Amino acid sequence: MGHDHGHGHDHDHDHGPAASGHGHDHRHGHGHGHSHGPTEGQAFVISITLNVMFTLVAVAGGLWDHSMALLSDAVHNLSDVLGLGLAWGAAHLARKQPSLRRTYGLRSTTILAALANAVLLLVVVGGVAWEAILRLGDPHPVHGKLVLGIAAVGVFTNGLSALMFLAKRKSDANMRGAFLHLAADAGVSLGVALTGALLWMTGWLWLDPVVSLIVSATVLLSAWSLLRESLELALDAVPDHIDPEAVRRYLAELPGVTEVHDLHIWAMSTTETALTAHLVMPVNAGAAHFLGSVCKELHQRFRIDHPTLQFEPADAPDRCRQAAEEAV
Repeated sequence: MGHDHGHGHDHDHDHGPAASGHGHDHRHGHGHGHSHGPTEGQAFVISITLNVMFTLVAVAGGLWDHSMALLSDAVHNLSDVLGLGLAWGAAHLARKQPSLRRTYGLRSTTILAALANAVLLLVVVGGVAWEAILRLGDPHPVHGKLVLGIAAVGVFTNGLSALMFLAKRKSDANMRGAFLHLAADAGVSLGVALTGALLWMTGWLWLDPVVSLIVSATVLLSAWSLLRESLELALDAVPDHIDPEAVRRYLAELPGVTEVHDLHIWAMSTTETALTAHLVMPVNAGAAHFLGSVCKELHQRFRIDHPTLQFEPADAPDRCRQAAEEAV
């Protein structure tokens, strides 16, 4: 019983009569709606193209000038191309239709991409920092004017690309991974540009590795935050934006509900959240309306897109196995 939004399902469990509702709200940000900026796909294409072009320019300039700063910037920028490719592929896979085997589709690939992005960023930043440490003891002469010019192009290229992912970075860890990659590269290029300007004016060769280490430390903090969040999502932790106790209180205070158990909240992707719960309450003719209103409220209050609620009458002859406190 109980069809809400046309997505209701009946479940026959071995612990007595039950009814469940599966509510879907399709407003969870897959690029629908009116926007004056580039679409998600366009943002990835433009960003990848710009980054490939800049990487080639930085490699050519670094090899010609024997500048490790430019070559390091190029390597770091190449990581953006790989990271953006991962994020774009995951965003595309997330829109694939579910199958009999993969009933949620491939939404969770966005979480894997965010995790891979974080690991890749940490590895690249480690390489840049190590090179900077080596250069502290053996600085190489470079042409500051050339470094300044090419790095300035990198600041513009990565800054422009990062702006395309600015709006979605808060609601989607996968998009945040792409944004952090681009913003980090803009910061690295800015540090290289400033170093080039100071080298041009002062000839202080030690500036290059010092600035690289400062920028690397900043990027490291952002990458660590993304790694922690994506690992939590991969392990089915409750997303950071949801307070599980607040969700439990809301369900427990619903009219007629005397107990809430077997409550689980997890991320299906970097933008969608699912919930399952058992509600001990009388089952009556108003169950369908009850389910519909609760699913709508869960979306509006907590941004939970796929709730599944199961009714359990308080006088059911068999107690639900999941009602015990130690049950998972």
